Amino acid sequence: MDSIRRNLWCLFVFVSLIPFNFGSLSANFYESSCPKLLSTVRREVVKAVAKEYRMGASLLRLHFHDCFVNGCDASVLLDDTSNFTGEKTAIPNKDSLRGFEVIDGIKTLVEASCPSVVSCADILSIAARDSVVALGGPSWVVALGRRDATTASFDRANNDLPSPFLDLPDLVSAFSNKGFDTKELVALSGSHTIGQARCSMFRVRAHNETTIDSDFAASLRSNCPFSGDDDKLSSLDVRTPSSFDTAYFKNLIQNKGLLHSDQALFNNGSADSHVTSYSSNPSAFFSDFAAAMVKMSNLSPLTGTDGEIRSDCRKINA
Repeated sequence: MDSIRRNLWCLFVFVSLIPFNFGSLSANFYESSCPKLLSTVRREVVKAVAKEYRMGASLLRLHFHDCFVNGCDASVLLDDTSNFTGEKTAIPNKDSLRGFEVIDGIKTLVEASCPSVVSCADILSIAARDSVVALGGPSWVVALGRRDATTASFDRANNDLPSPFLDLPDLVSAFSNKGFDTKELVALSGSHTIGQARCSMFRVRAHNETTIDSDFAASLRSNCPFSGDDDKLSSLDVRTPSSFDTAYFKNLIQNKGLLHSDQALFNNGSADSHVTSYSSNPSAFFSDFAAAMVKMSNLSPLTGTDGEIRSDCRKINA
């Protein structure tokens, strides 16, 4: 895993050419109040990804599932209580989201040196970026200054997060509702070049769909029977599952997308040209992915006196 550490500094590091100030957010927000924040998050993310490369995808996905529901406010991190139902048990998240303990560990270290200063939402945003870099992907400037939500929305998590069973028109609509065009949809979907999915998410595709390579379908069926074994995992990218690269798009062109929603991006529709372009142009994909991540991380942040700075990412302050 030494290569993962080297990747953090020297492999495919493309910094987005976005100004360092994003309205009320700023890249140097904690420069004086918590100067070791970035190095602390980076160190812990590198350790987590070196221990289990899948964790990189899990931390990135946590950030995505946070931002698509009421904005990037760490609402996804809140545990359910006896009188509160958060987002963790919503259908897209239950038995699926992971990496919470990594965020908890980072938060504990940050609180020890900078108590009640850094939000969980900002930690999640930084960790997502550092996870991508640790797996060989692009970097981008993370604007900071978010605050944490004091509530969450089970219903919006069920409704706003795009399903892996969607066709292209519904995917375009789901991302358009958050301000993203088709090109940005494809770029962000490129995050599926890392990570894994449960059998229950691709069973129908493996057994019943026709827009799938026959050998690929057979290999999936051997790991994911028609019934049972819901939690068996397969890599979203069959080629290079531990590297953030353009293999995902090459897979789609060969009808080897794992999820129905993956293959929907290359199925004689409006997204085909973007898939084809990214498959042969890593620098374009990295640049566009970084820019889309910057845009996503700025979805409706809480700033100023809104929300709070949680001392424990799993619960609101007493």
